[in-house]
Amino acid sequence: MLLAYSTDASVYQEKPLAVAIPADIDDIKKLIDFAQQQRITIIPRTAGTSLAGQVVGHGIIMDISRHFNGIIELNVEEQWVRVQPGVIRDDLNSYLKPFGLMFGPETSTASRAMVGGMIGNNSSGLHSIVWGDTRHNLISANVLLDDCSEVTFEAIDEAAYFKKLLLAGREGDIYRNMNKLLTDPQHLSAIEAGYPKRSITRRNTGYALDILADRSAPFNMCNLLAGSEGTLAIVTEAKLKLMSLPPQELGLLCVHFADMVECMHGNVIALEHKPEASELVDKYIMDFTVGHPTYKYNRFFIEGDPQALLIVEFRGLTAAETEAKAMALKADLIARGLGYAYPYITGIEQTNLVWDVRKAGLGLIRNLPGDSQPVNLIEDCAVSPEDLPAYVRDIQKLLIEEGVHASYYAHAGAGELHIEPFVNLKTAAGKRTFRSILEKTSDLVLKYNGSLSGEHGDGRLRGEFIGKVLGEKVYKLLEEVKFIFDPQGVFNANKIVNTPPMDSHLRYDNDSNRTEIKTYFDFSKDESILRLAEKCSGSGDCRKTEITGGTMCPSFMATRDEKDTTRARANMLRQFLTNSTKKNRFDHEEIKEVMDLCLSCKGCKTECPSSVDVAKMKAEFLQHYYDEHGAGFRTKLIANFTQSQKLGSWVAPLYNFVVKNDFLSGMVKKTVGFAPKRSLPTVNGTTLTQWVKKQAVVSDAKRRVYLFSDEFTEYNDAEIGITAYKLLTALGYEVIIPKHVQSGRTYLSKGFVKEAKKIANQNIHFLKGLITDDTPLLGVEPSGIITFRDEYLSLVDDDLRVDAQKVAKNALMIDEFLLTEMKAGR
Repeated sequence: MLLAYSTDASVYQEKPLAVAIPADIDDIKKLIDFAQQQRITIIPRTAGTSLAGQVVGHGIIMDISRHFNGIIELNVEEQWVRVQPGVIRDDLNSYLKPFGLMFGPETSTASRAMVGGMIGNNSSGLHSIVWGDTRHNLISANVLLDDCSEVTFEAIDEAAYFKKLLLAGREGDIYRNMNKLLTDPQHLSAIEAGYPKRSITRRNTGYALDILADRSAPFNMCNLLAGSEGTLAIVTEAKLKLMSLPPQELGLLCVHFADMVECMHGNVIALEHKPEASELVDKYIMDFTVGHPTYKYNRFFIEGDPQALLIVEFRGLTAAETEAKAMALKADLIARGLGYAYPYITGIEQTNLVWDVRKAGLGLIRNLPGDSQPVNLIEDCAVSPEDLPAYVRDIQKLLIEEGVHASYYAHAGAGELHIEPFVNLKTAAGKRTFRSILEKTSDLVLKYNGSLSGEHGDGRLRGEFIGKVLGEKVYKLLEEVKFIFDPQGVFNANKIVNTPPMDSHLRYDNDSNRTEIKTYFDFSKDESILRLAEKCSGSGDCRKTEITGGTMCPSFMATRDEKDTTRARANMLRQFLTNSTKKNRFDHEEIKEVMDLCLSCKGCKTECPSSVDVAKMKAEFLQHYYDEHGAGFRTKLIANFTQSQKLGSWVAPLYNFVVKNDFLSGMVKKTVGFAPKRSLPTVNGTTLTQWVKKQAVVSDAKRRVYLFSDEFTEYNDAEIGITAYKLLTALGYEVIIPKHVQSGRTYLSKGFVKEAKKIANQNIHFLKGLITDDTPLLGVEPSGIITFRDEYLSLVDDDLRVDAQKVAKNALMIDEFLLTEMKAGR
């Protein structure tokens, strides 16, 4: 499973030496000792959603997400909580909500981002202009140093500070050496001159020496730890500052602009009105919501065709107070001639729909077809908000010179826009453009005295340019800090300082195998199965837990194992389809292993912002795998479920006796290989089709509808189909079960795509002359009727493609049909 850990959410890929999943602190100490002895590095990893390659490298990946996820202590009165680093931010806030508290920093990945990673990157979020970043909400941290000693970093007064300087051992060494570094006048002068201007709150370039050197506040080594990307110590516990839940009366003023620079001017005005957040969404992101299975419903507030949206959030104790704040901004913008539409959105459900579009930005723009894809490169650069109009104008000019387009979104209020250029990293020319854009942007960051990294960190992406932006004197101080804490490079080496070239170890090589892959499904909508797998951005939406809700991904929710994520499946398939030298590039046990627990539930197709349909790719893989190795008896039995149930229905009493009898069914399950606790389905004595044939024809029906008797309703749950039939006839519809065969769902679930293709062709051939806008096909089993709207469209022969689309358009669940009829007044 090393390949599953060879990437994160960045453009980088490097196979680790090993993956370790420690169960406790003693395990981590053993890893540190081993790494010291072997002279290798440990790469601490939580959710793996870093965008700068922080958790990619040739070392031991230490995944602490599975076992270090405890909430240890909560103090409601003093408003703090002590947690382990594997606690997910949103899950933490779900725990805190009944107490009226929350942890403020919120990345767009908050449904899976963990506290340890948030400390490592000094994560911020869309409300950071009010709620602050992780550094400002980190009270103390228990850490392991490179000699395995356990220490606590926290705010200390002057007396305690001098006691630290007298300590023996590694902790004392660190404080003495850091004191020497931070009291040298030349060092302080270089720090003052090199770091970003004070008005920039997002300042993650290098280590936070400028903040640590500020003696106006108590000394706290946590200020250095936050944003250090796991390069200085291993966090085992963190004490976090909490805040009271904000006023629940919130409203969003969604200002529409015809021009991006105009939008940035509007942002400056918005900040004068003290909002909770001011966030940018550009036309690219809005366009990718069109037709998206989930986000198409989030477009309700968009008027016309704006080039940019500024989403400005206000909160108040009352709805009137909140609205007054928003209307004051609206009046100000109109008076200054900024913007053209100003919809005001209230209500938690509606405002969440708006914010969900913003949070899904990176995933949505990954739906762009072709090899030129948005890349994390200059997405984390920050300047003062008042400099954004000029900075954006300069960036636009730079990108025109490079011949690329980009998407702009995110934290306008904090002066940090996620600017994602579309670059083809599969070519040598694209890689040169990749480097050139960052080189030139670093010049602009220097011009505006900005920060090369605002919240995503330097990692291995931006480390190469830190010396240029902060100055070589400061860069040498950063190298010294790394040496003070970790002289042997045990902790996440080659991140921030001494990084490899930013264009090395990318996901794609120029000579990758990109020859055509023949498939049974038609993947032309995504260009190919490989392009579909490549759409995975690594953002890790599939790592959310059952606490967050949703469907994706049930296997990960059960195991909490990275290999059981949608991301791991897409990445594994991508890597083998790209690099395999076999004639059948699907013929790899590693792919089979990660696909094994996929339930083919299709949650990824709708909930993944990039719509990575792993169920479809799994079925395709399995068919190619069977072509080489065949399929086992149990697999064939499940795939041929319809045939077994049909036979069982002929002798229903005997069949049902066997499956209900514990002894007999136990023997069957043991022989076949089913879990002992799994119940076996019973069959109907009378099938749905048999029952319908005995019913009288409805006279004077107002409309004819066709009922699809799927294999599950036909043989196992006929009573549901009978109830649906009775309901429809009672409402005056003529109900006919047309000639058709099973849906093919069981074949698809088990990967028998060739058999499913035959069934799809048969059903479309039978139904193509019957199913129209006036005579729809209705179903009661979602997995059966959805097959017409999903897989059939890419399974049927070319000459049936148009017919399949017509049937799909009019294939409805019974509840969908009745709702449509009600709305039409019928």
